[in-house]
Amino acid sequence: MKKFLLLLGICSVSSAYAQGGMLIIQNFTTNYDFHGAIFANNNAGGGCYPVIASQNPDAIVVPAGATAKYENYRDQYSSSAFPVTIWNVYFGPGSTVSPRPWSHPSLMPGGVISNNTKWSMSKFQMFHAGTSVPETYFNGNIGETAAPCNTAPDVINTAWGNAKWFTITAGTDVYTYLVIQ
Repeated sequence: MKKFLLLLGICSVSSAYAQGGMLIIQNFTTNYDFHGAIFANNNAGGGCYPVIASQNPDAIVVPAGATAKYENYRDQYSSSAFPVTIWNVYFGPGSTVSPRPWSHPSLMPGGVISNNTKWSMSKFQMFHAGTSVPETYFNGNIGETAAPCNTAPDVINTAWGNAKWFTITAGTDVYTYLVIQ
């Protein structure tokens, strides 16, 4: 019984730090396209590393009125309407970037990087829909304010639009949202 409880405890602690959740970017605006990068990192210790950033190789673009879903680093490639092909991995402060394709074993669910990171923030700039013209005043860093490795706010309010980052837990499922309106 002790071994079973120990195993159960290890599994629950491991799942608490696993990426284990979907990131959903909902762009409800009709005037602006989202252009940005998404990040995940280790909030459980280790100095916030590793840090994972989308490369794609360019910014992720979620058009006005569209939704992007990122189930995890690997499965998003086939399930997201706006997949990331390359993830930049930083293993420590001052480390050089290690580009990893979406199919890299460490990024798979259960992989060492996947098990030690969670969605944490986004850096974004809104662009006028269908153009390459940025909306100068609707941009920023937004993320999970409760995460110890993130100083970005969870709400951005401007005269041109608003953005909110939040997480919902339903049973064992975790959904992280970036909602833009």
